[in-house]
Amino acid sequence: MKKISFLPALFFSIVAFAQSSDELTIRKVLDQQVSAWNKGDVEGFMQGYWKDDSLMFIGKTGINRGWQKTLENYKKRYPDTTAMGKLSFDIILVKELSPEYYYVIGKWMLNRSIGDLNGYYNLLFRKINGTWVIIADHSS
Repeated sequence: MKKISFLPALFFSIVAFAQSSDELTIRKVLDQQVSAWNKGDVEGFMQGYWKDDSLMFIGKTGINRGWQKTLENYKKRYPDTTAMGKLSFDIILVKELSPEYYYVIGKWMLNRSIGDLNGYYNLLFRKINGTWVIIADHSS
């Protein structure tokens, strides 16, 4: 009887591991963004985003479209490492929507000498040409 109950557990463990490889990749993208940001590398941070005019970023000023526009906005709002501070993410949810899409919810924190900032974000990731990228970001 113990052998029979072991097999379903093994099967579900294998299935869970297979499904989580994309999640691990997405978490790695977010880790790479944090690392780049904390080095003062806004362009490196932007590598997690879809480099396309259809990228959508929703923030305080409304909806912006395009990778270049998003980069320009980050550079304008965070012109130097003092303004950038040190970034950390608290990932609350990583949810597979389909083999091509994932939804991520989390909290962002900037520890800065000029005053800390924090807020929440939700991200839509899409697998494009085998690479997971953020195609929509709503940060507040």
